[in-house]
Amino acid sequence: MNLEYKSLLPEGFHDSSRVWIYQSSRMFTLSEVLNLEHMLNTFAAQWHAHGDAVKGFATVFFGQFIVIMADETQTGVSGCSTDSSVRMIKEIEKQFNVHLFDRQSLAFVVKDKIQLLPLSQLNYAVQNGFVTPDTLYFNNTILTKKELETSWIRPVKNSWLSKKINFPASSIH
Repeated sequence: MNLEYKSLLPEGFHDSSRVWIYQSSRMFTLSEVLNLEHMLNTFAAQWHAHGDAVKGFATVFFGQFIVIMADETQTGVSGCSTDSSVRMIKEIEKQFNVHLFDRQSLAFVVKDKIQLLPLSQLNYAVQNGFVTPDTLYFNNTILTKKELETSWIRPVKNSWLSKKINFPASSIH
């Protein structure tokens, strides 16, 4: 699976640009992604905060993650403008029959595919070798463009998740 995405991020956005990642409960189909891209591009082009245009970006990565970014060096994102992005995400949930706010669902790369796992099953997955210290994990808690570039996809052992896992001693390198 090609996990290259950094080259697809917009140039000219400050490293401190705010980022929101919404993980879908399923992979979007190609036609859905095309529709989503149109919706997201329209939203980003019309995004405003207190009447001022927000320098925004929104896209779908890996057919499963909606990423929204706002460069606040010119216009800060207010509560109302954040609410407008959340309304759009809720509309996407309805239109495409997916869940985008489930923070208890974790995404990993297993056998060259994105696999979702409920947090409650994490230790079972570790005990049975489904998730190892080197398994790639999508850290959707990141907050900035810089973190998106450096910390979004990383081995479990290098993520906040490692503190919640008791890896067998034999699996740690």
